[in-house]
Amino acid sequence: MRETCVPTGVNPRDTGFGYTLSLIGGKYKMIILYWLAENKVMRHNELKRSIGSISFKTLSIMLKELEEDGLIVRTEYPQVPPKVEYTLSERGHSLIPVLYMMCEWGENHMPTPESVPQEA
Repeated sequence: MRETCVPTGVNPRDTGFGYTLSLIGGKYKMIILYWLAENKVMRHNELKRSIGSISFKTLSIMLKELEEDGLIVRTEYPQVPPKVEYTLSERGHSLIPVLYMMCEWGENHMPTPESVPQEA
């Protein structure tokens, strides 16, 4: 029998499940990881264009947090104008199978117009 990932009486933040959620939680982090997995190397503005609905400031904050958590690598090139690129770290790559499993689950369980109850 498999041990529960959120045992009774244990703060979820103190579990592997809670730790994982603390790294990838939020509206944009998994989307950023997805785009970096698909494109290998991206610059800030490329990520912003790909995501579309994210502000410059929010993207900057998310990238900084992902870098601090060791999920992405920020490479700055000493040139004018400055050039900064982002890639997945090895640790970040290890989350990509989880991302794809979440995507597949969503595709398989997303409601269709026929499955949504109609109001009378």
